[in-house]
Amino acid sequence: MLWILVITLAYLCFALSSLGDRIILSGHSRPNSYTFFVGILSAAVILLIPFIGISVPQGILWLWIILAALFNILGIYTMFSALNVFDVSKIIPTIGALQPIFVVIFSFLILGEDAMGSRQILAFVILLLGSVLISIEKNYRVTRRSLKLSFFAALFFSLEMIFAKIVYLNLAFSDGFIWMKIFGLVFVMSFLFNKTFRRDIFKVDQKLDKKNSIIFFLGQGFGGLANILQGWAISLVPLAYLGIMNAMKGLQYVFLFIFVLIISATFPKLLNEKTSKTIIIQRITAIILIIIGLLVLFL
Repeated sequence: MLWILVITLAYLCFALSSLGDRIILSGHSRPNSYTFFVGILSAAVILLIPFIGISVPQGILWLWIILAALFNILGIYTMFSALNVFDVSKIIPTIGALQPIFVVIFSFLILGEDAMGSRQILAFVILLLGSVLISIEKNYRVTRRSLKLSFFAALFFSLEMIFAKIVYLNLAFSDGFIWMKIFGLVFVMSFLFNKTFRRDIFKVDQKLDKKNSIIFFLGQGFGGLANILQGWAISLVPLAYLGIMNAMKGLQYVFLFIFVLIISATFPKLLNEKTSKTIIIQRITAIILIIIGLLVLFL
């Protein structure tokens, strides 16, 4: 199953990207500017067109491409709008819990995929528990507003995955991916028509010095590679495993936890992470759950 290797590498790259964000960000990011620049950088794949070529979609496939791109931008914007108000510990675990459930529901409603077997369901639940447990921070509390924003972010990301899968069922991966990024670029460029968005986008962040700029672009580079790998995994994964692939997101936090431990031990002032015995036990328990879930699924 090639998709397992590809999505594992994607979550590894997402972890490296998140690590860069942790090093740089001491406060909240502006969702307008962050979504804009993520969309711009993601569209860099357009530069590959002269080298690999691209086919033109036909008929209703245009609608699925546009919807996948739209829900991707909406998901990013909603998630960072939530992070602009609430701590990561209140948003990421909730999105991580809701998104796989939405993917399973929409796989049935939109793609007509049959229900998972008992073994798949057991693996899905264990992986989901492990993913939520490893992403929950101390003093995790959900408010009505944080739940609302997390709900819609998870909803948008789930719909993006479903429509992207429809695209990949009808187009080669490279063609579908590039067209979705082209329309994603169109959507973020529309931000420039709004005065408030335009001000946020072009506002210079004084904290982003030369050193942090390098870390930022390296992080975004890993994020871009992660998006490509995740898109490839979506194109490869069987429909029955789409929700399970999403529940495997806990692997990202496993990698991130390992990286944070290594960097905190080597450069304690770089991240300023507080790692207690309780946190380590929680993370190890989550890792064990994720391993058990994978063993149930594939052995």
